[in-house]
Amino acid sequence: MAADEHNDSRPYLGYGLGLRKEHYETVLAERPKVDWFEIISENYMVEGGKPLDYLSRIREHYPMVMHGVSMSIGSTEPLNVDYLKQLKALIKRVEPAWFSDHLCWTGVNGVNLHDLMPLPYTEEAVQHVADRVGQVQDYLGRQMLLENVSSYVSYSDSQMSEWEFLRAVTERADCLILLDINNIYVSAYNHNFDPYRYLHAIPAERVYQFHLAGHTHEDNLIIDTHDHPIADPVFDLYASAVQHFGRVSTMIERDDHIPPLAELLDELEQVRRIGENQFKEQVA
Repeated sequence: MAADEHNDSRPYLGYGLGLRKEHYETVLAERPKVDWFEIISENYMVEGGKPLDYLSRIREHYPMVMHGVSMSIGSTEPLNVDYLKQLKALIKRVEPAWFSDHLCWTGVNGVNLHDLMPLPYTEEAVQHVADRVGQVQDYLGRQMLLENVSSYVSYSDSQMSEWEFLRAVTERADCLILLDINNIYVSAYNHNFDPYRYLHAIPAERVYQFHLAGHTHEDNLIIDTHDHPIADPVFDLYASAVQHFGRVSTMIERDDHIPPLAELLDELEQVRRIGENQFKEQVA
């Protein structure tokens, strides 16, 4: 079976970028060759102002998806109803192809740690997260995508691998996957596992999006910084992902040391060449 046959109905947007304020004016003036943009949901969960104005103007010309960073789906605290109301309003405004957030927790006792903390890979955590995803999906009336996070610590209570945990949560919650290729590589390096084993264990029919990004080596640790170009080993892992999953909407994240848009467009063309070449080989 060809990889693309795993999910004939999966929507495909092409090759995109994260929309950043540094590029608003350039995008509007030049209408660059970008198939779609991903927005950080929390940046636009506001009433009025310049961000929403730019968002509306750019949305007229490009498809978009929404990506959240603070739903804290793995938290033991109740879901934030106000947050979900704002998210629902933004979804109505943007009409994204889909929305996503991270398989993690981001705070405790009402304090946002502004970090994406991993969960223990246990049966209890699987059920807990699946129940919360179900509540979110019921409230918003659509499936969400969960993203695998990069991690730097592990839990002694874990009963399964990260990829088994991701698969179990998404199957039990009947949600979808945003597979971050860079995060797989970062976590594989930090925890000494085979990133290709991870890749091939993920259910293809649930993967709707890929993230690609750069990272930073610090002694014996890799930090997911999103402030460098994509590293060669991540490109290699991406090529393997296309061979395995077929065409999946793919985008580049850049959150610090943001270069001129033209530089990111060059990198995106490299991603496009790899993706298209691998797909052609896969279906040949």
